[in-house]
Amino acid sequence: MTIMGRTKGGFNRRKSVLYKYGNIMTSILTNNGAMTALQTLKSINRDLSGVQEQISSGKKVGTAKDNAATWAISKVMEADVTGFKKISEGLSVAESTVAVARDASETVVSLLNQVKGKIVQAQDEAQDKGKIQADITALVEQVNSVVGAAQFNGVNLIQGGGANVEVLSSLNRDAGGTVTPGKIQVVRQDLSTTGTAVSASWATSVTAGDQTVIDDGTGTGTANVVATGTTQNIDIASVGDGFGFRIAFDGSASGSPTHTFEFIANASDSTTSVAEALTTQMNTFISANGLTGRFSVNRVGDQLQIGNTSGANLGITVDASTDSTAASGGGLSLLAGIDVESDASGALSAIDSLIDTATGAAAAFGTTQNQLSTQNDFVGKLMDSMKAGIGSMVDADMEEASARLQALQTQQQLGIQSLSIANQAPGAVMALFR
Repeated sequence: MTIMGRTKGGFNRRKSVLYKYGNIMTSILTNNGAMTALQTLKSINRDLSGVQEQISSGKKVGTAKDNAATWAISKVMEADVTGFKKISEGLSVAESTVAVARDASETVVSLLNQVKGKIVQAQDEAQDKGKIQADITALVEQVNSVVGAAQFNGVNLIQGGGANVEVLSSLNRDAGGTVTPGKIQVVRQDLSTTGTAVSASWATSVTAGDQTVIDDGTGTGTANVVATGTTQNIDIASVGDGFGFRIAFDGSASGSPTHTFEFIANASDSTTSVAEALTTQMNTFISANGLTGRFSVNRVGDQLQIGNTSGANLGITVDASTDSTAASGGGLSLLAGIDVESDASGALSAIDSLIDTATGAAAAFGTTQNQLSTQNDFVGKLMDSMKAGIGSMVDADMEEASARLQALQTQQQLGIQSLSIANQAPGAVMALFR
């Protein structure tokens, strides 16, 4: 039977096509399925491109568009790492500079110990003091050579004065982002031997108002005799910059050497430090001249206690000055004036203080060198920690990237297949025209 020019079979075929597509309109101009498949494929390709970029660059946040906040934080930290690298280089240079100064100071200590040995030898009257003095002069010249050569990169920390050296040691960033520099101060230690000598206009008498007071029961006096079994007390009553103190031992009656002990105070000295310095000088003299069993000098606060334990009387003269000038210049300036031919006992009194100065300088440089080394190690560890933190923020997880690459490649293949199927869908309309 024919209906409207169509066979029953043709009508059934058209009915089956309408049933297949339901109410969805089929258009050869607009393919919704293809557009959906295309957008999906584009998204897959975009993700795939990102993963491939992570694999090739090693970073998951390579630019600000990847993650603006993380990228900004990482750049600030990278700038800090660059700064700390320069700080580490500066600390290394400073450490080498201080190491040279420390080595030189230790060498000076060794040379001064040799000088002391020569001075002790000169205490024996049977020795040839002229030859000993020649040896001392050669050692002093060697000290000058060491001090002059102790420089690194043009910086000499033990010759002459000058400002202390400040070494940049850190960059301190607070919660608000403000950066302040941290610094380590390297203190210069002057071990040069040039300078001026001590000068003073000593008074002819000592009273209770002067710097030194002899306690002889009256509170005044210029000279006293320390008899056997007695003790003479000398109080340091006051001190100031330029105050001079001189105590003379007159051993003519006791058959002991005669010697004068002098100390010029500066602004940092106290009555106790003056008493301690004079006590050290006198005990050195007593020990060097074999008088330990006959005389003793002890310090109690700012008082010197001179005792005569045996032997003849010991005469003591005390002088003072308020307009003295202390030795100025290098810390070892007294070394140039050591002369065992003219004053062997005075040389012995002076050398110990010079050794103390050089030893203190070496110890100070050793402490500073350790500080610089410790800080440099810390800066190195800090940079490693910061680099690790930056890496955790911006570096790609290669295992994850590899797995994601495989998944996206599979999705890409399926997306292409889906798009191909969607593109073939309009071809089904041809069935309506058969």
